Amino acid sequence: MERKPNVILINCDDMGYGDLGCYGSVKNHTPAIDALAREGVRFTSFYAASPVCSPSRAALMTGCYPPRVGITRVLFPGEPYGLDPAEYTMPKLFQEAGYATMIVGKWHCGDQLESLPKRFGFDDYYGLPYSNDMGMQRRKDPDFPPMPPLPLLSGDEVIEQQPDQEGLTERYVEQCIRFLRRNKDTPFFLYFAQMHVHLPLYAAHHFAAASENGDFGACMASVDWSVAALVAELKRLGIYEDTLLIFTSDNGSLAANGASNAPLRGTKHTVWEGGLRVPFIVHWKGHAKEGAVVKNMACNIDLLPTFAALLGKELPGDRPIDGVNVLSMLLGEDKPLREEMCYFQGKNLAALRRGRYKLHRTAKGEPNPALFDLEEDVSEQVNLRGQEPELAEELEKRARELAACLGDECAGVEGREVRPCLRVESPKPLTEYDENHPYIVALYDKSEAG
Repeated sequence: MERKPNVILINCDDMGYGDLGCYGSVKNHTPAIDALAREGVRFTSFYAASPVCSPSRAALMTGCYPPRVGITRVLFPGEPYGLDPAEYTMPKLFQEAGYATMIVGKWHCGDQLESLPKRFGFDDYYGLPYSNDMGMQRRKDPDFPPMPPLPLLSGDEVIEQQPDQEGLTERYVEQCIRFLRRNKDTPFFLYFAQMHVHLPLYAAHHFAAASENGDFGACMASVDWSVAALVAELKRLGIYEDTLLIFTSDNGSLAANGASNAPLRGTKHTVWEGGLRVPFIVHWKGHAKEGAVVKNMACNIDLLPTFAALLGKELPGDRPIDGVNVLSMLLGEDKPLREEMCYFQGKNLAALRRGRYKLHRTAKGEPNPALFDLEEDVSEQVNLRGQEPELAEELEKRARELAACLGDECAGVEGREVRPCLRVESPKPLTEYDENHPYIVALYDKSEAG
């Protein structure tokens, strides 16, 4: 390579395995993303490290299973908890390699000053620090405590409260394009953490008018448009072939309101395949094999060591990480580099996959012994535990070994290698509700259900 590759990582929110055309959707129109898959590498057994957002995103940044870095549940506005800035992260890796770095979109690894993105190697930030439903629209929902107005941040500063979400994706793309133009002559790392397709579903009117799948299809079209816009800008700047572009999701979908995890069983929040197996597409013209399909396992925690290998850098040796280098897989070689996959549900090691077999240990804290052959039964319908008791016990033994390191609350195991997350004294929300503030009141028209 004559120059270090630019890297754009697009991470959608709650987008399921079956929501893209190239993964089988006939309801959502995603031609730009489908083109990336056609011209690049598509993974069929790629996992997020958690079935919910904060743990998945902390894992992505650190290359570690969520319990190792102390982020095991969704974080809410004004909480004292966040990712510890002492953790070594993906943007720190790129920053140390001389890259310009930026995050646009959702962070969700803590909203206190000490845990905002610029503490972790990002030069700049523009976006929402947590989920788009964690705003003052919740004040109408009797099942949730009142929440402060949704803060839109630039750097560490709140620049707007309760922004109009119909146009937020377009504003995000504008910030991405500004970043590309500023850094077209130097290597850059852009982490575009999409708002879509988390509830509530907001998309621009023209996407809604053309959708064949309601508001969900409109939001998927918005995501696809954003990809098309970035690709067009990379080509205009003459850096398209110098850019490694990755597209994925933070966890599976709720499989409601038009979303799909087909053909997988389960949803977000669960450790069925539909909770953690997500789309993953790699495009790097001239480097990633065109039209390749990778069937072997990989996980979002593998990206940190993979990027380190790409840049020729060593990761710190003073702490264990769980990711493995899968660079050859990103380039289209289908080979088994990850031997096993842990499925954490909160602090519970609820399932374990080794090779083709997956052992379910717990479901929502209750015993749920089951064994599935995922190569023959990706929908997890045929329980083989009674037929393969020795294999099940072998996997259970391995799970107990992993739990000794990473913890397993259901078994009462703390985990000897668990590192605490950040805890801030006297936390406070980034915003406070003011009945006299000129908020965008149209947002109140939608709730979590729509």
